[in-house]
Amino acid sequence: MKFTKMQGLGNDYIYLNCMERAPEDPSALSVLLSRPHFGVGSDGLVLILPSDKADFRMRMFNADGSEGKMCGNASRCIGKYVYEQGLTGKTDLTLETLSGIRTLHLSVRDGKVEQVSVGMGAAQVTAVGDVLNAAGKDWRYTSVSVGNPHCVIFCKNVEEMDIASPGRLIETHPNFPGRTNVEFAQVLDPSHIRMRVWERGSGETLACGTGACATAAAAAANGLCGKEVTVLLRGGPLQIQLGEEITMTGPAAFVFDGEFREEDLYAENQ
Repeated sequence: MKFTKMQGLGNDYIYLNCMERAPEDPSALSVLLSRPHFGVGSDGLVLILPSDKADFRMRMFNADGSEGKMCGNASRCIGKYVYEQGLTGKTDLTLETLSGIRTLHLSVRDGKVEQVSVGMGAAQVTAVGDVLNAAGKDWRYTSVSVGNPHCVIFCKNVEEMDIASPGRLIETHPNFPGRTNVEFAQVLDPSHIRMRVWERGSGETLACGTGACATAAAAAANGLCGKEVTVLLRGGPLQIQLGEEITMTGPAAFVFDGEFREEDLYAENQ
């Protein structure tokens, strides 16, 4: 089966064109393909599927095989993929996800998609200033849903933090029965936030689009930022515009194309 590896600010997934055929067990396939050295190596697997509700449908699976409801970086990559691979000539698209229909606007120059803006829906802030204990410390957090759950924690110097120890414990904390993504954020000024993310099912990644949106919404709920925010992730910046709907704008890039044999992947793990 042919695949394409793409990345949005270093958040890399393996993309399958499933307009005609999809794998039988994408969850298991995501685990196998995401492994470094023994697979392709990635943060997970994304299927591009036909939809009877939108232009395309997305299913995304984390590196541990769990299925995610929404991924902002993957949404941008799908926009670039379907346009540049000739699956559509439209620059305004709709994408069906488990979190609902998302809108994509493609900024195109000379036939190449340079930026993608994604309408991420409305943020739901469900807790502001609650406290939980993890890794021997109390953490004050803001809980936000942008189609998937986020626990946003504001810190003083996020670059020097060890986020793995608290990240994995907060992800599975009893306050979040379905597990959660965890963002550690530092407000630099009302229009710039530095953020690192511990993603549910994948661990620390270089970027998380929904996490950037959740962080901006959490900062606004705490009176720390305005309506337009640049979120600085380890993989690069994302532009977030807050309103009735959150709009996220950023790049997407092809890494390489390849092909794998499913029977060989599964045989190695029997």
